[in-house]
Amino acid sequence: MAGFEGISWASTQLRYDLTTEEVTVEGIDAKVYTVSRSIHYGLFLAFEGIRFRCRTDEQGRLRFTFLNLGRNVERFRRAMRFLLAEEAGDLVPEADAIKQLFLRYLSLPQNRDLFLEMARTGRQGYLRPFTIDEERSIGVTFPQRPCIRMVAAAYDRYLGEPFSGVVVPDLVRAVGVNGTGCLKLGVNYLMSIKAVARAKQVHPSASSGLFLDDRPDLPIDERKITEWDSSCALLALRDGTFIKIPESPLILPSVTIRGITDILRMMGERVVERDITYGELLERTRADEVVTVCSIGTAGILNRCAQLHLFNGEEVEAILRADTAHPSYAALAAARKHYWDIYAGRAEPPLGHVVEEHEVLDVQCDGTNARPAAADPGHPEEHSYR
Repeated sequence: MAGFEGISWASTQLRYDLTTEEVTVEGIDAKVYTVSRSIHYGLFLAFEGIRFRCRTDEQGRLRFTFLNLGRNVERFRRAMRFLLAEEAGDLVPEADAIKQLFLRYLSLPQNRDLFLEMARTGRQGYLRPFTIDEERSIGVTFPQRPCIRMVAAAYDRYLGEPFSGVVVPDLVRAVGVNGTGCLKLGVNYLMSIKAVARAKQVHPSASSGLFLDDRPDLPIDERKITEWDSSCALLALRDGTFIKIPESPLILPSVTIRGITDILRMMGERVVERDITYGELLERTRADEVVTVCSIGTAGILNRCAQLHLFNGEEVEAILRADTAHPSYAALAAARKHYWDIYAGRAEPPLGHVVEEHEVLDVQCDGTNARPAAADPGHPEEHSYR
């Protein structure tokens, strides 16, 4: 599974107790009780990955730019509700309250040096909110003390190019009937790591595994391509078509791939949303009809696969090698640049995509029952381009 390169962490994390609505600041090394359902059973482990950019304005104040932050927040809220008992669903904060938690964290003076360094260098920012159950219990029940924590980092790159991948048909990332594949849950990511390990057994240079659907009972040629181990897949065909896999209970509703595909449409490229089976991918690869298969996600934005090994569980049937001279290969790089340029204010977002810029002020957090909605350190400027 790809890792972050050149990562620098903030010195603090923020903690929010869903039951008491208490907000506290913890050190980056804050611990979780060993007697915890989150530790023993993996309960209440949801998370988000949110890209941001920081800059300083003429007065030297920090400003943070997000793209489609509301979609990340709603995806995070859906995951939390899934992990709680039905009667506890009202513990999940409203979207605006969660945004205010994010801004409260970004406003902490302890984190200022990191964000100023990011503003000077233009490094990418990554905000990671996550959840745990802090009750001291190993009972197999729903969380009794669910909490949100969050931490931020600056980094240089994630995955990167060129990378090699392998189709991994003998593992299933998620089961559609459970409705977990469309949520960012910790339970899904063990299989992601296992998939990369399996891919390396097929080809030592592989750094990513490409999953098929949850129907191993079907002939492999009939099974559908779903996702990379930790990102969405986008295929580029030689006829100029880009294929986006439709969202489903097996597919995470990616914030980034929506932006990339809409940028491609802005550029005049043809994007279609449909399923593609392993059999079709194999046939098109043998006919030299595929330019590349992209990995698209928050951290890496877009990376083009240099070699994809089509492994049927017993042997590699074909190797898809990227055509780096094809116009679609260059179009993908242009779309990636446009995506980051939106954060930097050098490009406009596609219609329907929302840019938010928040000015944050230094705030103190004493941890005495501070409601997130009452803290308003940010002054948003939204540009929806609807």
